[in-house]
Amino acid sequence: MAKQGNNFKNAKRSGLQPRMPKKPVGGFQSWMVVGLVLAVVSMFFFSKETTLQPITIKQFESMLIQKEVEKVVIVNDKIVEVSLKPTYIPKYFKKNTTQKLVPAAQVPHFEFEINSKESFERFLEDRQKTFPRNEQIMASPETRTGPLDWLGTWGFFILMGLSFYFLFFRMGGGAGGGGQIFNIGRSRATLIEGESKVKITFNDVAGLDEAKEEIQEIVEFLKFPKKFTDLGGKIPKGALLVGPPGTGKTLLAKAVAGEAGVPFFSLSGSDFVEMFVGVGAARVRDLFKQAKEKAPCIIFIDEIDAVGRSRGRGSMPGGNDERENTLNSLLVEMDGFATDSGIIIMAATNRPDVLDPALLRPGRFDRQISIDKPDIIGREAIFKVHLKPLKLAADTDPKELAAQTPGFAGAEIANVCNEAALIAARRSKTAVDMNDFQEAMDRVIGGLEKKNKLISPEEKKIVAFHEAGHAIAGWFLEHANPLVKVSIVPRGVAALGYAQYLPKEQFLYRTEQLMDEMCVTLGGRAAEEIVFGKISTGAQNDLERITKLAYSMVTIYGMNEKLGNISYYDSKGSEYQFNKPYSETTAREIDEEVRKIIKEAYDRTKKLLKSKQDKLTILAEQLLQKEVLFQSDLEALVGPRPFEQLTSYQEFIKGETEKKRKDAKDERDLAEEKKNAPAKVVAAKKAPVAKKAPVAKAPAKKVPAKKPTATKEEAAKPRVRKPKSTDS
Repeated sequence: MAKQGNNFKNAKRSGLQPRMPKKPVGGFQSWMVVGLVLAVVSMFFFSKETTLQPITIKQFESMLIQKEVEKVVIVNDKIVEVSLKPTYIPKYFKKNTTQKLVPAAQVPHFEFEINSKESFERFLEDRQKTFPRNEQIMASPETRTGPLDWLGTWGFFILMGLSFYFLFFRMGGGAGGGGQIFNIGRSRATLIEGESKVKITFNDVAGLDEAKEEIQEIVEFLKFPKKFTDLGGKIPKGALLVGPPGTGKTLLAKAVAGEAGVPFFSLSGSDFVEMFVGVGAARVRDLFKQAKEKAPCIIFIDEIDAVGRSRGRGSMPGGNDERENTLNSLLVEMDGFATDSGIIIMAATNRPDVLDPALLRPGRFDRQISIDKPDIIGREAIFKVHLKPLKLAADTDPKELAAQTPGFAGAEIANVCNEAALIAARRSKTAVDMNDFQEAMDRVIGGLEKKNKLISPEEKKIVAFHEAGHAIAGWFLEHANPLVKVSIVPRGVAALGYAQYLPKEQFLYRTEQLMDEMCVTLGGRAAEEIVFGKISTGAQNDLERITKLAYSMVTIYGMNEKLGNISYYDSKGSEYQFNKPYSETTAREIDEEVRKIIKEAYDRTKKLLKSKQDKLTILAEQLLQKEVLFQSDLEALVGPRPFEQLTSYQEFIKGETEKKRKDAKDERDLAEEKKNAPAKVVAAKKAPVAKKAPVAKAPAKKVPAKKPTATKEEAAKPRVRKPKSTDS
């Protein structure tokens, strides 16, 4: 509490006003509902001023004959209210135990029902024939209207209708809140147009050049349709954005909304799903109805796999699947008989394998735009976008950051930049430097650093030799990825240490590369067995990875001699839920071959580490002292890597250097051509004067015309080869 108070004071001194929580505001709608309920309750419970005791007509006749009745009132020709004389009131109400107080003399005391007014008046006259005229009682008629008498009138129904309209339509706010009952079939799409225009443009989207080009064409078609229609082209009906999570599918859709300048409907696939039958299909129809009114326009459905799954998958036989009805309605609206032009459908998903084939055909989604994780050039462009708002130090290099983050998606790069800024702010720095980015990458990859985690010296020693085993195995294997750093600082939930590598940007892997990767992964377990003669549970993650890799080599990639070129991978995504596509004998062979591959890799790793045991011990001791070692430290301790392998960053820089040199060479050639152009023109002018054939053939025979080209090539060759020799 004291710390919070200090923070509050510091914020007040700096001029920052703390954000106070908003007071809950009670809506008028709730008060109206409560008032209506109270009014109805009061009508029922307070409809009568007093409660009268019911009696029979025989009891009334007895009271009348004994001259105890003072007044008789006929109410609305149905009920008779009887008032007693004051002297006779205690006679009747003393016996009544339910009523504690004696009623007043002026109010009615009893009541009973009659069939008609005329018959009751004849009854009174007959019973009082013997009474003197001054003692006879006459019944006085009276008409009363109570609070509940107007419930059946037209005014009541009109008032109730207006109340419900006000509650559910006016105050409900469209499809949300109280209006949800009546607007349940309405579309929940957010319409973006006019002043609510999205501020994101294509300039904010980096690393997706091919996808941007495809999408830009759609935007251009909406803006300038004549350019395409003049050539006979038709507007594409739909574009499906496919890619892993975080690659920028939704961001690209936002950029389209910002660039298109046409109405943009945005909604999620789950917005069609409801517990009521038929609601999803109704919402689809309403969405397209609104879109047709605003055409030309764009509809964007995010996470379309929520409603676009293949029909028949996972449904019960004979059951009514609401999701299938919604999908059928969507298919008809996208390409049915009543299809109107001018509506473009955009959708995004990271699970294209589960979508219905009818949804993916041309005419519905004409274009499937694949958005994969960016390469090093794309990551550099993404880093440049996210580094713009940050105050950077002079040593910050987007190329180097891009090279150190292979496999990162756009969202992960944005997270790294944000984490680096937070780390720099925590350390009270004026600018974000490369160390902050390194720590941010470690945090994203390995998790939060556990500085206060208590580890015994024995466990720390085991972790040091384990990570040193990974490092040494990767250092002396040809196809292993270049090492970046080794750390024994605990991170995340269970990681007591880790070795970070920089994988190359490649799409095809050979058997030797996969085996070397497996050996590197087993280096930790092998080092423990060699040094301590015992193994620990620290290799659990390593074993999980190599088991998956070994099974993939045997069952997916066909990299096993015994089983041959067979793949049991199902690209459709059914994953053979009930039956395996191979026999029990084949399954046993697969298990045996996987064990054989892993044993071969383990024996090879052990042999390598035994031959380099002295270097393993040196590295582990240094890890115990420094806790973190980098590639340069490894070179100093165990010597340079015996295999020349450039990192992605080095290859990237080298490629850029060669490109620059090529461009410079082309510029020099152009300049030389421009210089020689006047001489060629003069020679061409002089050529007609010399009409003899030998004169025309003379330049062709002369060698100097070819010499400049030859000298250029010879001069260029050393220039290309020189950097290679320098790098090596």
